[in-house]
Amino acid sequence: MTFADKVITFNKELNLPDTVQLPKNIAIMNPFKDNGKETVKLSTEFYKRYFSDHKKRHLVLGVNPGKNGAGVTGIPFTSPQNLKESCNIFCEQNHHEVSGAFIYRMIKQYGTIEDFYSKFFISNVSPLGYIKRNENNEEINKNYYDYIDLMVSTTPFIIETLKKQIEFGIYTDKVFCLGNGDNYNYLYNLNKEYGLFDQVIALPHPRYIAQYKRKQETKYIDLYLEQFKSI
Repeated sequence: MTFADKVITFNKELNLPDTVQLPKNIAIMNPFKDNGKETVKLSTEFYKRYFSDHKKRHLVLGVNPGKNGAGVTGIPFTSPQNLKESCNIFCEQNHHEVSGAFIYRMIKQYGTIEDFYSKFFISNVSPLGYIKRNENNEEINKNYYDYIDLMVSTTPFIIETLKKQIEFGIYTDKVFCLGNGDNYNYLYNLNKEYGLFDQVIALPHPRYIAQYKRKQETKYIDLYLEQFKSI
């Protein structure tokens, strides 16, 4: 199986174990079940285009899928807009995600999309997302670490899915963590106990950069490039 075949199979089989009890008013977001054929189609085309080989890659981990990015496309930090504008993959929807926009601006500075994805595989610590409805019945993204009970109960699932992704053909000398706060602390402690990677390298999360450091984006892109080009 190629790297792409392994990713596609992994995604199709993603399912939260029955042992996980979701907090009140929190729903699971599984793009491959919620959106069905469209998400599977988009993600399959993407992975077959950029990952149809047997190369090893370094893993880049975000938090969990966002409803306007991977929640639609099944591809972490890749919105429908990114697919159309950067990957030339048609998508009927037109959602925009600020985190994905930063990542693709960074990739453009790195080199070609083919160059970047030949060396890196982007995923999330939690491969499934979480949604809460507010008082206006709007869907709001929640993080796996926002609720202690959720974080604890999903840890076995997170460990299992990280191990499965390493088997795709992932280098374990270092893993890149997007988010140098709660996401990094969780992954660092998890790795300290289970020894999945030799080193966990933290980078500021793209959403934090887009929301609070937009005028300094060039500095943060340079920070990403410094780490990514060091391997």
